[in-house]
Amino acid sequence: MDKFIINGKKRLTGEVTINGAKNAAVAILPATLLVNGVCTIENLPNISDINIYCDILKTLGVKITQIGPNTIEVDTTKISCIDAPLDMTSKFRASYYLIGALLGRCHRAVVGMPGGCQLGARPIDQHAKAFEALGATVEIGQGKIQATTDKLIGNSIYFDIVSVGATINAILAAVLAEGVTVIENAAKEPHIVDVANFLITMGADIHGAGTDIIKITGVKELHGGSYSVVPDQIEAGTFMLAAVATRGDITIKNCITKHLDPLSAKIEEMGAHVEEINGDTLRVWCDERPKKVNIKTLPYPGFPTDLQSQMGVVLATAEGTSMITESIWESRFQYTAELNKMGAQINAQGKVAIFEGVEELYGAPVAASDLRAGAALIIAGIAANGITEISHLEYIDRGYEKIDEKFRALGADIKRITE
Repeated sequence: MDKFIINGKKRLTGEVTINGAKNAAVAILPATLLVNGVCTIENLPNISDINIYCDILKTLGVKITQIGPNTIEVDTTKISCIDAPLDMTSKFRASYYLIGALLGRCHRAVVGMPGGCQLGARPIDQHAKAFEALGATVEIGQGKIQATTDKLIGNSIYFDIVSVGATINAILAAVLAEGVTVIENAAKEPHIVDVANFLITMGADIHGAGTDIIKITGVKELHGGSYSVVPDQIEAGTFMLAAVATRGDITIKNCITKHLDPLSAKIEEMGAHVEEINGDTLRVWCDERPKKVNIKTLPYPGFPTDLQSQMGVVLATAEGTSMITESIWESRFQYTAELNKMGAQINAQGKVAIFEGVEELYGAPVAASDLRAGAALIIAGIAANGITEISHLEYIDRGYEKIDEKFRALGADIKRITE
């Protein structure tokens, strides 16, 4: 088992370059199944979720060639319309994008019930609603999801709740369907726009991605091409909050600054500073103890749930009493128990957590409970006084490429050991 050992009380300074977005990449990879040709995908993060996805695609007959450390060539001309391996698809949540893609290309899909970070119930009823609206029959049971159709026909889809996954799956299923599909109450996250832009580059007819109404006119075939994954707003936000938590000064390169506006506003409300440089670079610095703020996570363009844990580290040592309301995942506060082991004073009940700011945190043995909680604990360990040991790194490896190397380059004393 691997662990991070962090010798804390370090002020982070310097530059960091952001990788491609995990949340976009895990949808673009299955989207390549809709293409009858060869795609080159650039700026792909080298993380475990991507490696698993590539292995799954290979079992379906996809030929994948590594061109560079973050670039692959994907040849989907000779795919086999067979069941995806249940043991592999059940390992992470984003495997459900295979359903929309395989329905579009093969008119049949069987995928294991999605796994991944345990953040609470993850119903897929809105996904099924979209597939059924397009003419598919969906069966859920015995640990798998099965969808079949003779052909997909465009239709109107109205989501009862805003769902990122269901929005992407509906887009994937609709691009090769006959006629016009209109998705209402669609999610607006940047990675939805990125998936749509990838498909448009390959010949799809999609309008309105990034708004709550998306119109898709089905085409007969998608062709190959090249595409670069959008920068990861969550990785960028993680380093922004690390700068505040450690009273540091970090320049974050290769980011889309507009995607980070909700976070930048809260950082400035806390008394820290955010400076935009050239549209794709941010400098974040903090000279004093942050001030208290209240946060409520919301779908984009609200404050992202994937940065809630990292923000919690900052609020743990901010002046006064702060509150976070989590409106997306009911089990996102698991990390607060680990921060309390480090001297934080956090009371989490249901969807609300109250943070009584303390002067400093202290090193302790802690465990990552999910991907973003793991990133938060790294930040806490760097800011804390003493030695912190973090276990269950498999969660962190799912979404951050070489995160320990990046933090070391900024001045952190962090090393990975294998026991």
